[in-house]
Amino acid sequence: MDKQYFLDIFNVTVPQMERLTSTALARGGDWSDLYFENTVYGDLLLKDGQVTSGGLHTDFGVGIRVLSGEKTGYAYSENTAPEDMEDAAGAASLIASGYTGSRGFRRTDRETAGKACGSGLLYPETKAWSLTQASTLVPFLEKLQERIMSLDSRVIKVIARLSYSHSDIMMFNSCGEMACDSRPMGSVTASVIFSDGTRNENKTASRSFRCGAELLSDSLLEELAAEAVKGIDARFGARRPKGGRMPVVMGAGASGILLHEAMGHAFEADFNRKGQSVFSGKMGQKVCDSSISIVDDGTIPGNRGACSYDDEGVPGQKTYMVKDGILNSYLHDRISAKWYGVSPTGNGRRESFRYNPIPRMRATYMESGTASPEDIIASVRKGIYVDEFSNGQVKIGEGDFTFYVKSGYMIEDGKLTAPVKDINIIGNGPQALADIVCVGNDMKIDNGTWTCGKEQSVPVSCGIPTVMVKSLTVGGE
Repeated sequence: MDKQYFLDIFNVTVPQMERLTSTALARGGDWSDLYFENTVYGDLLLKDGQVTSGGLHTDFGVGIRVLSGEKTGYAYSENTAPEDMEDAAGAASLIASGYTGSRGFRRTDRETAGKACGSGLLYPETKAWSLTQASTLVPFLEKLQERIMSLDSRVIKVIARLSYSHSDIMMFNSCGEMACDSRPMGSVTASVIFSDGTRNENKTASRSFRCGAELLSDSLLEELAAEAVKGIDARFGARRPKGGRMPVVMGAGASGILLHEAMGHAFEADFNRKGQSVFSGKMGQKVCDSSISIVDDGTIPGNRGACSYDDEGVPGQKTYMVKDGILNSYLHDRISAKWYGVSPTGNGRRESFRYNPIPRMRATYMESGTASPEDIIASVRKGIYVDEFSNGQVKIGEGDFTFYVKSGYMIEDGKLTAPVKDINIIGNGPQALADIVCVGNDMKIDNGTWTCGKEQSVPVSCGIPTVMVKSLTVGGE
């Protein structure tokens, strides 16, 4: 798509945007940018074989930001009428006024190509959601419910949800740079309740990608149904083990949520710039074993966290936070990048045009090592294997975390034995990172409906190979 497509959607011109940034800087700010958004959301919920809710919603508007030294002014308009945008620009300017000193957002500081538009290779939408009738989507949810119920006689309820959206985004700043993006998203979730006659268990399976209605394939249906019933025998047979300090092996894929929460946030540059992270001031230092590299990547095609451009118009990129055990980079938006004197990493993200961009993760994962998962498990005399977490709590500054284990097994004499439940894994993120002694060769990105809620909600994904932490506290009996 060329830039005229986006200009037409928002009914603005380049000269008009130039005037808006000038108005925003009228009281002496250093930098101003505009963030235009047109998002159409759709949602369908199938419960007890019936569609119980559904809707189609549109979110439209523009956010205007002014940076003046360490002060940020932000205002937005829910339409693009010239007078309302001018009012928002004036309000942002007023909020940011009264502060002097500059980090130097000068016209010569061009960090983006500035004129490119369209998502292109990262998330092509081959079957547009906007051209797909809701009535053609319901049969997919019905078939998913039927398939899950056919796989296990203990299923007593299936709740299937489909949500989808398409966002057209246009960004313009006071350096004259313009970036545009068209972002599709599709998500399917199946929540299942099982009963053996005496008690109930539950399981959820989900998939989410930046793509169109081509998401709804037979292969996705089979994959979700199989995952929804997988391991349910173990859940019915699980027990609460004795707690204590012991080795913990984390399975590939969904265990990456611990990496995201307990370690990833501590690499976000705003926490480090303010001295709130345990990694503040440790750039270039060794933080874990040299076999470990941790990545935050906005360039994985179709990934839920993919960003052709971030929400400041910076091109998406792959960033090594840790490279061969060395702290290599924080995750930067434009503000932190200027403060540190480095280039932004494409991590300036926001929930919508109503919010200011801040440093956020995209797809965060640890790269594969060389050990086989079987050998890692075999090396443990007594410990815990976990492959699914939930309900985590993390203190960003200290790095302390507690995660509830939804699925796991005892490891006894190098073998997986009894399934476990009702336990917590307790530790410290940086210390757990330093205590990883084995890294598997099976890195897996989990493509579930992960959403990060740091002040605002944004879509993310996570991944990890099988890893062993030599000692964590397991809260059991």
